[in-house]
Amino acid sequence: MMCINLYTSRIVLHTLGIEDYGIFNVVGGVIIILGFMNDSMTASTQRFLSFELGTGNKGRLHDIFITSLHIHLIIAIIIIAIGETIGLWFVVKEMVIPPERMTAALWCYQFSLFIAILDVLSYPYISAIIAHEKMSSFAYIAILDAILKLLLVYLLLMFDYDRLILYAALYAGEKLLIRMVYNIYCVSHFEECKYRWIFKKEIFVEMASFAGWKMWSNLAYVFYTQGLNVLLNLFFGPAVNAARAAAVQAQGAVSNLASNFQLAINPQITKTYASRQLKRTHLLIYKSSRLTFCLLLTVCLPLIVETPQILSLWLKEVPNGSVIFLRILLVILMVQQYYSPLATAVAATGRIKKYEMIVSGLMLTVMPVSYFVLKMGGAPWSVFIAYLCIVTLAYIANLFIVLPMLKLRFIKYIIYAVKPCATVLFLSLLVPLGMKILATPCLTTSLLNILLTVISTATLSYIFGLDTEERLLISRKVKEITRFCVKHIKK
Repeated sequence: MMCINLYTSRIVLHTLGIEDYGIFNVVGGVIIILGFMNDSMTASTQRFLSFELGTGNKGRLHDIFITSLHIHLIIAIIIIAIGETIGLWFVVKEMVIPPERMTAALWCYQFSLFIAILDVLSYPYISAIIAHEKMSSFAYIAILDAILKLLLVYLLLMFDYDRLILYAALYAGEKLLIRMVYNIYCVSHFEECKYRWIFKKEIFVEMASFAGWKMWSNLAYVFYTQGLNVLLNLFFGPAVNAARAAAVQAQGAVSNLASNFQLAINPQITKTYASRQLKRTHLLIYKSSRLTFCLLLTVCLPLIVETPQILSLWLKEVPNGSVIFLRILLVILMVQQYYSPLATAVAATGRIKKYEMIVSGLMLTVMPVSYFVLKMGGAPWSVFIAYLCIVTLAYIANLFIVLPMLKLRFIKYIIYAVKPCATVLFLSLLVPLGMKILATPCLTTSLLNILLTVISTATLSYIFGLDTEERLLISRKVKEITRFCVKHIKK
């Protein structure tokens, strides 16, 4: 998926051009801003489904799924109402879009609104797949999604029509097909996904209350992603949006790698807490933090070190500013994903009021701080530096809030989660820094540096980032794959 998405982004940027690519991303970003309510409800659905699977109450499991469907339908109606009024006004009156591209931008906006509604109505089914830990099925559908997006790009090249409008329309059609696949799979595999009318007020209130507090974090997410995108548009125009979009596409491809890995662990964290296996919950937090960090570092470090060369190989035309944007965004990604297991654990407890007020309150300051920085004459990349500083403060706040709630001692968290990652990070920096100092800059040197950095980081992660059980598991899997390959080569 990461490879397909990166290649697709390259072709789309080249086909649409920098200006239309920037318009597509910033107009779609307005719709994403409207969807912050849906994101909070999705988190609520995943938590409640995983919790009930942990307790084994199948009757309540069905009630929760149907209730989530009803709430998501209400959210979809609200998004349509706001999108066709306030959102449409903002695109027409406030956004910096060339007059000759306004018609195409408005068509793109309407298709983006349709896509958002499809996503809203898909999330209960996606949550059911994740809660049941059917990760192979989730992966197959996600890979199908990526392949269809790739085919969509080639269809874009076959027709002589306004490509911004055509791309938005084809993208909407692809999303509709994936929505149908999720629906069919869940109804045929999970009993609770078969619809029959029920309304349980107490479940509705419980899920809505949880979602209400999660809304703070999702509102913060919308502000520090799409809000910053709109802010950059207002100060610098579509060209900077294209640069940010290219960097975000690369960051997103790496982020999906880590997020999908964590999706396999998150239901277990919730289920073990629901069954009162606190030691097992602590162990999963350590493992998730370490493994996610090592996985991300192996991918991110060579990208950060050789960003100019990688972007020039990936994109036919690299938008100005993409290099520094991507470097900062990758560091931000590593910090955010590192404390993601703590956020999952606090959601499992259901006691999220204090957490959301403090941590999400911190993240909500990204937008106003960035606006202040830009008003003072800051460069476009300065908003991401502000973002990084606030993310780091949010991680520190996580430690002081979440660890006591889980009865997890601070010193144990440092020893089993932080120390191994810090060791891997420090030692991994030696190879790329040595190459930068000693080698002559050229394409061959950059490719060699990437290869050596990946190998050295993966090796150091294996030695210092994993425990004995994890190393044995990986060794066994590598031997199985090697035997499988040798066997088929001989045939």
